[in-house]
Amino acid sequence: MMKETLLQAWQNAWPVVKCSKPLPTGEGVLDEAAFNTIEVDKLFDTVNHAATTIGQAVLFRSLAQPLDSLAEIQEKQAASLELQNNPALKEALNHIVETAASQEQNFYLLLFGEFLGTFGTARENHEIEGYGYLQYKRGIRCLLDLVDQVQSIEAPQSTYLKSLLDKIKGFADTRAYSLMEGPAYISESGIQSKQERKSSFSPAIIFRPRLFKPLLIALCFAFVWALAHFFPTDMFNLSVEAIPTATIFFVPLLLVYYPVVGSFDRDSCIIPLRNTFKNAPEVAETLEALGQLDELLAFAKFADAMGSEVVLPTLIAGDHHRINLTDAKNPVLGKQDPAYVGNDFILDDDKLILITGPNSGGKTAFCKTVTQTQVLAQIGCFVPAQAATLTVADRIFYQVSEVSQLNDGEGRFGTELKRTKDIFLATTPKSLVVLDELSEGTTFEEKMESSANVLNGFYRKGNSTILITHNHQLVDQFVRERVGLAKQVEFADDAPTYKLVEGISRVSHADRVAKKIGFSKEDIDNYLADAQ
Repeated sequence: MMKETLLQAWQNAWPVVKCSKPLPTGEGVLDEAAFNTIEVDKLFDTVNHAATTIGQAVLFRSLAQPLDSLAEIQEKQAASLELQNNPALKEALNHIVETAASQEQNFYLLLFGEFLGTFGTARENHEIEGYGYLQYKRGIRCLLDLVDQVQSIEAPQSTYLKSLLDKIKGFADTRAYSLMEGPAYISESGIQSKQERKSSFSPAIIFRPRLFKPLLIALCFAFVWALAHFFPTDMFNLSVEAIPTATIFFVPLLLVYYPVVGSFDRDSCIIPLRNTFKNAPEVAETLEALGQLDELLAFAKFADAMGSEVVLPTLIAGDHHRINLTDAKNPVLGKQDPAYVGNDFILDDDKLILITGPNSGGKTAFCKTVTQTQVLAQIGCFVPAQAATLTVADRIFYQVSEVSQLNDGEGRFGTELKRTKDIFLATTPKSLVVLDELSEGTTFEEKMESSANVLNGFYRKGNSTILITHNHQLVDQFVRERVGLAKQVEFADDAPTYKLVEGISRVSHADRVAKKIGFSKEDIDNYLADAQ
């Protein structure tokens, strides 16, 4: 089933960049919970260098609904590489996108704007005053100029880039383009294009987006001449004495001409035409192609703006998920931060990584680095690392402890376990799962047993699983059974180095965190002493 186009998603509202949603659990790469936990909104803000609204919306949709097809991702990567290696093509496309960005809002105003009527005055960006002639001409210019500019570009080599340009060029052969190019004809059969008129013999009115209609005005004068010829009066004598009488006749005629002609064009031509454009698949596809071009250019701009080394990941096929990162940095936190500490990470046949470490040591930031890197890779984007090799994940899950709701009879443990069950049932060996603590809200003994059962289940299923935990006893148990790899965040002189190293951490540094936020035992004693 084809994805809904953004123009379809915008049918009943002004275009919104963040209109796409992650798919339900088990149906897409990300579900809503993972989308929120991985902070895809912030990831979008980091990567977003798109110039157009449609480009930003395409990028946000890609992040909310990442690709799960190795071939499709590799095609986007090949297009990015071609832009990297062909600066002239990149510059030409950038000029096209910037031109479209300067005209784009006029097109949306034509499609979605609110007509105020004959005497209304536009005070908001979404309002159209008058009869809409100016807005119509400005609006259609966006796609007409886009096609003209793309037709002058030499055909690229990469399949993905060539398909986007071909789609835009192909718009020139569509009915919607013919109507935009004009003239459009208003007949009993509805609005017709030039091509449709060639096979039609029904009478029609030619629509041109201007209030001045030479033929209509000529007919009016011919009518006046006929009156003067067949019904001669002093009113038609060109003399000073006849001017007041002529004014009485012509001024009302003009006052009738403007609203009648303008209202007819607006209601019978401009509004039906904009509804045609709004619902035309070829318009939606051309707009999507523009957005996808802008998205590719945004990837390149993000790479330039990152401030550290970036790479297009090497994507490999595999029976289960694998990931190998060298000096990987968090794209959100590491952007323009030369001091940000990168990490190496390999998750191959082991399938299970158990990460321990004190509070504020960087465990969560590291796991978000891995998952955000995976998401960027699956939209065809550069990732901040010296090297990256990974398989395409069919599902990416990130579970954190949830607070139970008042109407949830299971309590915190049950609420969390329901989420874990949903994740477990939706995963395959090609999935990536991050679990931030397990089995909260129960006794230590039950927590150990439940956590071990869950981890063994994921391990036997064969997907990549990363557990963040303070429960070093649980990690000890798995290490004794030689299941998974134990990693810890490194500390030196009671301060985090933000490096991930081998081993098991048996401290939490809770006292250090409490002192940092001003709520240690000493702080509490001081607060109580001050209150007395």
